[in-house]
Amino acid sequence: MIGIIDYNAGNITSVGRALKSLNIEYILSKNPADLENCDKVIFPGVGDAAYAMNELKKSGYDNFLKNWNSANKYILGICLGSQIIFDWSEEGGTNCLGLVKGKIRHFYSIDSSLEKTGLKVPHMGWNNLTLKGDCPILKGVPENSDFYFVHSYAICPDDENVIKATADYGIKVPAVIQSGNVFACQFHPEKSGEPGLKILKNFCEL
Repeated sequence: MIGIIDYNAGNITSVGRALKSLNIEYILSKNPADLENCDKVIFPGVGDAAYAMNELKKSGYDNFLKNWNSANKYILGICLGSQIIFDWSEEGGTNCLGLVKGKIRHFYSIDSSLEKTGLKVPHMGWNNLTLKGDCPILKGVPENSDFYFVHSYAICPDDENVIKATADYGIKVPAVIQSGNVFACQFHPEKSGEPGLKILKNFCEL
């Protein structure tokens, strides 16, 4: 059974719809206790890091995710959920979950020359991936497949070996990461057609 974490900051409906199209059973809940017996959890998110962390703390999902990670259970972060699994975000100077070592930085903070080029931020729309090494959730996903991105901040992991795919948007944007049983997609797999559904299916079948 797959659990979808609902903390008032997630793209919940589209994730549930995608799993339903794959005939995958899931539980969606605002209550961490409801997901305790799930095999895996999906941690979506859209919006502001500080707001999201506040909602996680109010619901108890912050400790739930930390305990889930400590037990080496599978987590899939999506979009904002792919970011706040790290230590800290420049967005609001926010202390995050610390499941994976690293920071989240604005595009222009990573490379100030990007602003002078007129590169639009947020990075919004379709972008293809360059795959880096083996990653089980990318199994069967063709090189250069397109995925749908919406973000102004990018993942900067301490260990670059966790990066399993990148997109090119002025910089090499970490698009898929894996650290142990923690997986994350900066893009929205649930909004990315067949390649995105393949990623969700691969995760759910781990």
